[in-house]
Amino acid sequence: MPNRLMLKTVTGAHMFWYRLTGGVIGGRVGKTRFLLLTTTGRKSGRPWTTPLTYTRDGDDLVLIASNGGADRHPAWYLNLTANPRATVQAGRERLSVRAETAAPGQRDRLWSLMAAIYPGYEAYRKRTKREIPVVVLHPDSGGA
Repeated sequence: MPNRLMLKTVTGAHMFWYRLTGGVIGGRVGKTRFLLLTTTGRKSGRPWTTPLTYTRDGDDLVLIASNGGADRHPAWYLNLTANPRATVQAGRERLSVRAETAAPGQRDRLWSLMAAIYPGYEAYRKRTKREIPVVVLHPDSGGA
């Protein structure tokens, strides 16, 4: 339980500083960029925000639903499968997005892009039996 409390505390601080500074603090560590993804809880209906690593692929944003290599999908991914509409803050930019799991034809290319930024994804892939989803966030034309 202490690890869970520590993770919640660190995540909360990350989001606080990210929002306060428009991503100047918490938006990048080395080559790794972070965004804040806000989904709608599939059970609660409440908004849930999670800081995640990402990369851009044209106008789209790419995420990996690794959950640290756990054998279950992260809650944010399950929320997106129930309701693919979400919002993101990437630096100072705020966007409404529509999520989809990458198709097999694009999955390997997008995985490689993300693994080049954060090599830990390969260790996560080896740690779990599930296929880790690659998520593509398409900007909604309606804006945030």
